[in-house]
Amino acid sequence: MERRLLQLAVALGCVVPLLAGGTGLIHGPAFLRGVGMEIPADLDSHFRYLSGLLFAVGLAFASCIPGIERKTARFRLLALLVFLGGLGRLLGLAVSGVPGTGHVFGLVMELGTVPLLVLWQTRVAALARPGR
Repeated sequence: MERRLLQLAVALGCVVPLLAGGTGLIHGPAFLRGVGMEIPADLDSHFRYLSGLLFAVGLAFASCIPGIERKTARFRLLALLVFLGGLGRLLGLAVSGVPGTGHVFGLVMELGTVPLLVLWQTRVAALARPGR
């Protein structure tokens, strides 16, 4: 039962990078609050690239759902990527001020929820080991 709950939590968590990354890929930075219509090509290119990475992280986390108890190394690597991105977002908050609600939600997911999911996945993996 605990394994299924973890799988459900990860599936729900995948919605965030898939939607945000997909939206960024399709619309570029224009969908962000405060961004005008004149977007430099370099900013658009960089933003869409990073959106593609975010989308790929969502897909990669989704690939962990089946057999999640056996995907510890992949899960931890993905979590590290997300956590480091969250540290970058936290630096941005310190330098530029508090971003919009969606970005604050992302920060909470990156620095709070994802580490908790790593601990949960570690527990589920340990429980699934033979001899337990």
